[in-house]
Amino acid sequence: MNQPLMILAGGNGFLGRHLARHFRQLGYEVLTLTRRTKRFGEVDWNGRTLGPWASKLEGSAVLINLAGKSVDCRYHAANKYAIVRSRTESTRVLGEAVAQCQNPPALWLNSSTATIYEHTTDEAPANTEVAGRIGRGFSEMVAQKWEAEFNLATVPHTRRVALRTAIVLGADGGALPVLTRLARWGLSTPQGTGQQWVSWLHVADFCRAVEFLVARPQLEGAFNLCAPEPLPNATLMGLLDRHYRPRWHLPQPQWLLEIGAFLLRTETELILKSRKVMPQRLLDAGFRFRFSSCQQAVADLLPQIDSAAYLS
Repeated sequence: MNQPLMILAGGNGFLGRHLARHFRQLGYEVLTLTRRTKRFGEVDWNGRTLGPWASKLEGSAVLINLAGKSVDCRYHAANKYAIVRSRTESTRVLGEAVAQCQNPPALWLNSSTATIYEHTTDEAPANTEVAGRIGRGFSEMVAQKWEAEFNLATVPHTRRVALRTAIVLGADGGALPVLTRLARWGLSTPQGTGQQWVSWLHVADFCRAVEFLVARPQLEGAFNLCAPEPLPNATLMGLLDRHYRPRWHLPQPQWLLEIGAFLLRTETELILKSRKVMPQRLLDAGFRFRFSSCQQAVADLLPQIDSAAYLS
């Protein structure tokens, strides 16, 4: 019996590694489109133009696009251009490749971001796919252009799902290992006011949610991939503080974060934007989270991070 084929475009990062492992365990053959030195199961592409890689999509069960320049950088003109271009061009060329297939992928999942919604403060309702308030800043504009390119693709025989993914928590990548290193040195205090909302998702539930969407052919359109319990930044930092119990506590006012972001060549928006998002469509479709509270998620992940730090 032939294995179903999954194509992962830009799949060498944190999320791609977890998805590849998860779906291989489910019996899929996973092929990664990548720009780096090739290994088994990897095919060359540049994310901009058609090439021999396009033939690999023929007859595949699932195409997932994770390609895009990291937003962990300074938002000057060159980086802004690269952030937008890397997302829209990879999406456009994948649409061209799917359109020319004789037997196109049954499903195309394209990355988006929960940052598409506006800065949501205080007790304002959480943003859902139906009742979400779309923002107007640079990050929100990136997400809108990304999804627009996805929706413009002429692929009538392929189901499409946009993954509006929140901050994914894992032990081997993403934001959490960075936060734990800071927390050990006393930076487990609220960042800025600490009142900004954090929408998050355990990496295991990220993979399970993608599996859920793959298995249900009636589901299409945009889905928020986040846990159902967003929490204030101060509460998240408090969870880390109680775990690590540093000897001292260093304040993190916004002005200090701005200096740190400049020195680290990143932007404070990544931690100061208030993201309050609810996975309404997933819940309505019957998805159940393994880690619905952040306390459960960090209790699972922090021992893994601590073990890795000890061994290194």
